[in-house]
Amino acid sequence: MKPTLTKSSSLAQNSRVRVWDLPTRLFHWALTICVFGAIITVNVGGLWMEWHIKFGIAALCLIVFRIIWGFVGSRYARFSQFVKGPKGVLAYLKNSNTTPAGAGHNAIGAWSVMLMLGVIGAQALTGLFSTDDIMTQGPLNAYVSNATAETITSVHQLLSNAVIALIIVHIGAIIIYALRGKRLIPPMITGDVMSTQLAPNTPSARDDFNLRLLALVLIVILAAGSIWLWVLGNAVPPSF
Repeated sequence: MKPTLTKSSSLAQNSRVRVWDLPTRLFHWALTICVFGAIITVNVGGLWMEWHIKFGIAALCLIVFRIIWGFVGSRYARFSQFVKGPKGVLAYLKNSNTTPAGAGHNAIGAWSVMLMLGVIGAQALTGLFSTDDIMTQGPLNAYVSNATAETITSVHQLLSNAVIALIIVHIGAIIIYALRGKRLIPPMITGDVMSTQLAPNTPSARDDFNLRLLALVLIVILAAGSIWLWVLGNAVPPSF
């Protein structure tokens, strides 16, 4: 005789768990726009380089926001929740096929996120001091020597290849997970994951008005800093 599902148990199976708060989701898509915008504009060149600098400054602003959010954000956005040491990574690799999926980033995905934040952050930061020796320079280029600017520019150019490589790996991982039946993009849009895809009794992340207000205050402060950088850069005459 098959067990009969009650209405409450059926609703429990069909319930959704909030994993990604709204600020985290907006950060993800805003950074995606900035990174692709920076790549496209630097390849087009010319007057579009002005937009390349804007995208770079905005990306740096977002990276700083995400680092802060990794300490004050909701449950699954915090580094303490998803960043694991070597033992945690090994344990995940051994038990990933038998242990129910946890909410948020897994142990491998966590380090890929940290690597991406680090590389994109370094790329944006070095861009502040870089120059093409023609007509485009970062807003802080005038505050370092020519030799220092040349070295930083070389690093900036090298990091651009690393960023592209990370994007390819990231997209590849999304495709692989999708082929295995786990779609990563919808939760980053809606914020929710079906409870049946997670370990039993997985708690929802906080995503209330006060949390969103905190994120808004942070991003306004960082945006003000970004505008200051942009104005500072415009006050410096071109390098030619």
